[in-house]
Amino acid sequence: MAGMIAMALLPALAGAQEQVAPQPSTTQVEPAITDLAPMMVSGIQPGPGLWKVSRDGHVLWVLGTLAPLPKKMEWRSQDVEQAIAQSQELLLPPTLSLDTGRGMFRSLFLIPALLKARKNPDGKTLQDVVPADQYARWSVLKARYIGSDKGIEQWRPIFAATELYMAAMKRSGLTMGNPVRGQVEKLAKRGNLTITDATSTARLDDPKAAIKEFQRTGLEDQTCFVRTLEVIDREIDTMRDQANAWAVGDVDALRNSPQTSQYAACQTAISESAIARKFGVGNLRQQSLQLWLQKAETALSRNASTVGLLPIGLVLGRDNLMDQLKARGYTVEAPGEY
Repeated sequence: MAGMIAMALLPALAGAQEQVAPQPSTTQVEPAITDLAPMMVSGIQPGPGLWKVSRDGHVLWVLGTLAPLPKKMEWRSQDVEQAIAQSQELLLPPTLSLDTGRGMFRSLFLIPALLKARKNPDGKTLQDVVPADQYARWSVLKARYIGSDKGIEQWRPIFAATELYMAAMKRSGLTMGNPVRGQVEKLAKRGNLTITDATSTARLDDPKAAIKEFQRTGLEDQTCFVRTLEVIDREIDTMRDQANAWAVGDVDALRNSPQTSQYAACQTAISESAIARKFGVGNLRQQSLQLWLQKAETALSRNASTVGLLPIGLVLGRDNLMDQLKARGYTVEAPGEY
C-alpha cells in the first residue's frame, strides 16, 4: 500500500537505424466514451501527446504519465504506438531500489514496513503523536473512507495517511494503478526494443542493525501527515480535473493546474531522516534523476529513435528533466509544437 507513493519516482542499447525515423503522426485515437456526469472521463482515451527531444537527427519521444487516473478509463495512443514501431529502445522512468540482502525493493516507503517498523515506537498511537486538531481531522476522514479499523491507529503517521489516501482515491473514482507503463512495455517487447531502466540502488549491508534502528527511531512525518489530510479533504476535485486533463490530452490544463501532491513531503520524511542518511538512502532520488538523464543522453547518441517514460511532474513541474535536457543543448518541443 505505502509503496504506491514511490516515485515512479528509476543494458545494452540497440544499434541506430541508418535513417532518422519519421516523427509520429499527431492523429489521436478519438475517445469512445466521455462520461462527465461524475466529473470523470471513461472509455478509451489517448492521454497527452509526446514531448520531442532531438539533436543531430536523433530523437527521444517522452510520454508523461500521471497517477491517479480515472478508474474506468482505458488508454490507447496511436502516437505512442507509432513511436514505438519506429524506435530501438524504451527508457523506463527513474526508480529507487533498496537491496536488503533478502531481495530488491523499489520504494523508500517500503523500508519501515519491510523492517517491521510500520508501527509507532514505544507502543504509541496516532493520537499520541499528532496534534489534537490534526487527529480530529484524521478521525473524520478515517470514518468516511476507512471505517472502524483500530489497527491503523498504531501506525506511524506517514503510513496511516497513505492508507487513508488510497481508500479516498478508490472512493473518488480514481486509481493509483499505472496501466500506461504496462501497455508501453508490452508494445516495446513485441517490437523487440531494448528496455532500459534507470534504477538507483542503496544496499543495507547489515539488515539486522537496520531493523533495530528503524524500530526505535521516529520519523519526522508530521508534514507528510498534514499535507495528505489536506489533499484528501480539499483537493480531490482538483485531482479529478488533472486526471481528466491527462486522459483527454489537455497539456495546457496540466501545465496550469495547481500542485496537489503530498509526495514530496512524504518522501522527505523517509529520505531525509537520520536513519535513511545513516544507511545511505537519503540521496537516492537525485541519483535516480541524474541516472535517467545520463541514459537518455546515451540513447539519444546511439539510436535514431527512442521512447521514454516520465511522471508528468518531471516533464512539466519545477526543475523538470525536459528543461535540464534543453540546458544541455537538446531541442525540446511539447505536443503540438512540432
